[in-house]
Amino acid sequence: MGYTELDRPPLSARALTRALVVPGGLWSKFDVRDETGSTNADAAAAAAAGAPEGLVVVAESQLAGRGRRDRQWTSPPRAGLTVSVLLRPGSTGRTERSEGREGMPEPHGPGVPPSAYGWLPLLAGVALVEAVARIGEVESALKWPNDLLIDERKCAGILAEVAGDAVVIGIGVNVSTRADELPETTGVPATSLLVAGAASTDRSPLLRALLRSMARWYEGWREAGGDAEMCGLLAAYQRHCATIGRRVRVLLPGGAERTGEAVTVDSDGQLVIRTEEGVEFRVSAGDVLHVR
Repeated sequence: MGYTELDRPPLSARALTRALVVPGGLWSKFDVRDETGSTNADAAAAAAAGAPEGLVVVAESQLAGRGRRDRQWTSPPRAGLTVSVLLRPGSTGRTERSEGREGMPEPHGPGVPPSAYGWLPLLAGVALVEAVARIGEVESALKWPNDLLIDERKCAGILAEVAGDAVVIGIGVNVSTRADELPETTGVPATSLLVAGAASTDRSPLLRALLRSMARWYEGWREAGGDAEMCGLLAAYQRHCATIGRRVRVLLPGGAERTGEAVTVDSDGQLVIRTEEGVEFRVSAGDVLHVR
């Protein structure tokens, strides 16, 4: 059975702008596209062309979505949220460029050093957990570093990429995807908010809740100069992270593998793992598999 616009209504750039583009706020412009190759690629191109921080690119259908290790992210049109945001955490001020509000730079706090940028996908994960709980009334958890899990199944993925002096964060969420529409996977099985029994599968309030939560965490992180512990982000991530306390197998860049117990996530956003011999090591990049 196919879906109509009544079943899966399109997102409205005008409504999102009215709700989220406010004086002194983070979000500056919404670009809602019926179809695109990759929202991350679109946002990166906009960054290269000088687009200001706060651009949000949303696609109703994405043809070449990517996850980590260039895995494909697919979803039926309007069944999920496919969104990328453009951030410039190294800048020291923000200029209002939205229609009717061009003018003086707004106070924005200190620039964050690039060494702290690894916290941005984790920040997006915390915001997504909060939005899913608020709108979907579903309990979810984070698999370090970039997956949202519901009942041990993957409902969303996050991919952050550096684009010059900007950072683009892409988020893909399965919202109203039926069980028979979920993609086959070789790793963690997929799910959606619909399959998980969410109270709501309306994408518009979910996106608004996600972006409001992201803005709140981002502003606090920026004001703290990228110090995740000082702004509370570290504690929030640790609280929501399902990887901590689990036995894991880590696939490191270059093909090496390590196993052990995930002890914590440290102040740099790295996963701390203790081997059976009691040796601790830290992982800043890699695929983590929960071992049952």
